[in-house]
Amino acid sequence: MKPLFEAVYRVNTKKKLIALTFDIGWGSRVPIPVLDALSANEVKKATFFLSSPWVLKYPRLARKIKTMGYEIGSHGQLHENYTEHSNRWITREVKAAGSAIRRATGVKCRLIRTPNGDMNHRVTNLLGSLGYYTIHWSVDSMDWTNPGVRTIIRNSTLNVKPGDILLLHASDSARQTTKALPFIIQKLRRKGFDFVTVSELLSMRAK
Repeated sequence: MKPLFEAVYRVNTKKKLIALTFDIGWGSRVPIPVLDALSANEVKKATFFLSSPWVLKYPRLARKIKTMGYEIGSHGQLHENYTEHSNRWITREVKAAGSAIRRATGVKCRLIRTPNGDMNHRVTNLLGSLGYYTIHWSVDSMDWTNPGVRTIIRNSTLNVKPGDILLLHASDSARQTTKALPFIIQKLRRKGFDFVTVSELLSMRAK
């Protein structure tokens, strides 16, 4: 697939498919329980967007995500808004993050979620020229605000549609995600959804 020069929020499909995505920027307490919850609930496909400082600090955890078969994308290096920086700065950040992730996991990232989801047409064009798909989301769990487990579950499951991309976090700041995740998985399955990676959604869009 050739990179897209626009952000992907969701993919139009009639198949009841959804991509669970997890951003990780810092900490080691939440990622393992999240991975355990996915495994215990037999979710074999999900996409993790990893920041390079986290990967450098916890390379074993990054490799565990890869070993478990989950897809890895880049979440950049510094957690700063790309729209506030020059193309040169963005290019340096993206390449540094990609190199760190590849050294730790062997994965050459083709997906990127910009820090804070911040972007504009200039940024997505640049990321596309660097070989990346810019991945946003269509369903926001708001788990990073720790609004309560029930609220996270409701945000993640209430109005989902086929082809949606669900934003979750596995950083230590998202203290309630681990408790909510099994219920999110169960409710989505009861609605008839199957879990796929972001790249699988993109391949459907490309056809």
